[in-house]
Amino acid sequence: MAINTFARKEIKFLLNMDQYHGLMEVINEYMNPDKYCIGGKEYGIYNIYYDTPDDYLIRESLAKPYYKEKIRLRSYYSPAAPDDTVFLEIKKKIGGIVTKRRVSMTLAESEAYLKDRTKPEISKYITEQVFRELDAFLDHYPIAPKQYISYQREAFFGKENSDFRLTFDRKITERRYDLGLNYESYGNYIIGADQRLMEVKVSDAMPDWLVRKLSEMEIFKTSFSKYGKAYTNFVKEQVEGSKKNIYISGISMVNNSIFMNRSV
Repeated sequence: MAINTFARKEIKFLLNMDQYHGLMEVINEYMNPDKYCIGGKEYGIYNIYYDTPDDYLIRESLAKPYYKEKIRLRSYYSPAAPDDTVFLEIKKKIGGIVTKRRVSMTLAESEAYLKDRTKPEISKYITEQVFRELDAFLDHYPIAPKQYISYQREAFFGKENSDFRLTFDRKITERRYDLGLNYESYGNYIIGADQRLMEVKVSDAMPDWLVRKLSEMEIFKTSFSKYGKAYTNFVKEQVEGSKKNIYISGISMVNNSIFMNRSV
């Protein structure tokens, strides 16, 4: 079993293909590819997001509070077998700083833990700490699997600062059925085939060369949540063609505009 902890800023940009190719012209000068991305390769990331019956966690997140949190199960295999390694993660954002704590176990072990808190064998104190945090989360929120999200990723890290990471995601795929990592990756795309979601992951400031290049190419940061985008698309689908005011699971939708209701 392994544990990882991250604390950083995550800044997002939605690129068209001209912007993507323009950035790639300078990436290799300042960054190295991730060990899984040598030679222009990508790797897949496959997630199940958990939420309450009324989708409280994603509604609260979309309301952009100072503090928000979410829980997900992640695999780098699709479909995942019962003995494949998966990662159960709690991700929190506090005033713009993202922290992530996760433990690894097999898919079968994760299903047992999420069902009745049966834990795999624990040998490290820090792992016990994360499980206590997971237990507290599960005590507070009656969660169930609610959203599948997968994507293909290119990743790079800085030559001078390995804590600086840059990722490009495509084929961001979502569905709200077949909510298990043992299923193949399929569903609806939430960005275009001619788009890339870029994330800058950094513990301090962005390097000067990247700031200059973003300015030169008129690339501006955006607010983009994969789960949030999938959920708002789901809500819109529920009321497609309706011109009436509605109220669905903590969301008001009036004249095609969505409003988050933080107290329901």
